[in-house]
Amino acid sequence: MLNVLSRPLVRLMDRYLPDPFVFVLVLTLVAALAAMLTQGTTPLAVVTMWGDGFWSLLQFSMQMLLVLVTGYMMASTPLVRRGLATLAGFADSAGGAILLVSVVSLAASWINWGFGLVVGALFAKELARKIEVDYRLLVASAYSGFIVWHGGLAGSIPLSIATEGHPFADQIGVVPTSETIFAFYNLAIVVALFIAVPLINRAMMPRDEDRVLVDRALLDQGETDIPPARTPAERAEQSRILAGLIGAGGAAWLIQHFATGGGLTLDVINFLFLTLAIILHGTPANLLASLSQAVRGGAGIVIQFPFYAGIMAIMVQSGLAAAISEGLVGFASTTTLPLWSFLSAGIVNFFVPSGGGQWAVQAPVILPAAEALGLDPARAAMAVAWGDAWTNMVQPFWALPILGIAGLRAKDIMGFCTMHLILSGLIIGAGLTLL
Repeated sequence: MLNVLSRPLVRLMDRYLPDPFVFVLVLTLVAALAAMLTQGTTPLAVVTMWGDGFWSLLQFSMQMLLVLVTGYMMASTPLVRRGLATLAGFADSAGGAILLVSVVSLAASWINWGFGLVVGALFAKELARKIEVDYRLLVASAYSGFIVWHGGLAGSIPLSIATEGHPFADQIGVVPTSETIFAFYNLAIVVALFIAVPLINRAMMPRDEDRVLVDRALLDQGETDIPPARTPAERAEQSRILAGLIGAGGAAWLIQHFATGGGLTLDVINFLFLTLAIILHGTPANLLASLSQAVRGGAGIVIQFPFYAGIMAIMVQSGLAAAISEGLVGFASTTTLPLWSFLSAGIVNFFVPSGGGQWAVQAPVILPAAEALGLDPARAAMAVAWGDAWTNMVQPFWALPILGIAGLRAKDIMGFCTMHLILSGLIIGAGLTLL
């Protein structure tokens, strides 16, 4: 049934969804026009907001690029490849491959979103080496696991409000994760998605005549053998001692970090991936050979993130993001406020695809509404968190790392992901409203 319903969505996206760079250009114009037409912002003011904010996400852009690069280098090591190959061996059919990559991606994304994106993409490639399966759906299944990230251990909104001195502590105090991440309603939503997402992916499998298979030679394209060292420079490049000392230093820092109560942040994940890559590749030469392949998928990240930073500046500084939230929340009652907060967050996420940034924009609207209606602020915060995660299914911004690793275009997977947008929206909305 779902494979029939998803077919027109796949065709629609393939025909009309442009490259993610063109998508962000269109979003820029939409945000600018909306700010001028609804907020009375002058064209000069919009341009000023856009230009001033254009470079505000440079650190985050570098972090995202390193998610892709360090994750690829780690996973291209012989040990990890063997592990992925072993795990892929549990799938003996196309349907089994779809189910397995979905579950692995969900679990990894619940632990940490960056980890989930990289692991999902690389595991999809490993499965494609062994099993004939529609490669578009396989990669879409890997990306679909990303839906649970903001309800998981690295959710930026629940972790933010659980931190002493967070920006809204005067209003809601410190909210422990027992009331957000580990609350019954949130765990119920996560469990429901762990069941539904793999089954939806499996049900969307195209007929054999409609499958799009990947050329397996392309999955290993660019792998090179390192020639024997003949000069002092080459011996340094192939030194296991040098790599071992640096890797040991990185491992020591990580042990100290976790032993003293440190958590998984984006920087820590990247440091972990890089340290493991240094250790497991064994030599700088092997690491650099892997790096040369890893950076090829990062071009989209480098050029697109500044544009999203500019869009975010327009949305925030013009008041447009707050106006969207206020407009939807104005319809709410105590029972329906989580649903309207969820929907408003889903809309704002197209223009402000950053969980922390989105919370900064929407919290001043959502929290007073929750207080006025007597709604638990923890549930209101998680409604925004889930809205942020929800529309990522059709927002190509977050798909860039996985697309770069898999070697696909956004239009190749977004038709399948649109089905997840529809069905997961029903699941999450019901969980926030009824539980």
